[in-house]
Amino acid sequence: MDRSEAIERMRQTCNQLSAGITSLHPLVPHLADKPTQDEVFKALFALTKEVESVKKQLLRLERRDDSQLL
Repeated sequence: MDRSEAIERMRQTCNQLSAGITSLHPLVPHLADKPTQDEVFKALFALTKEVESVKKQLLRLERRDDSQLL
């Protein structure tokens, strides 16, 4: 597997993770417990932030000019 294929597969997985996390949001109010809901929303936000961080790193790697390393 080369770099571009790895990046693409990781990007696809990140998109799946993002979709999964987003699908949880409408379910949280059904927990009917404010403290639990607050903590779950915080955790979902943290997960989203971390997945976006991975996607950002992949984009940076993809755009980086490897010729500078020579």
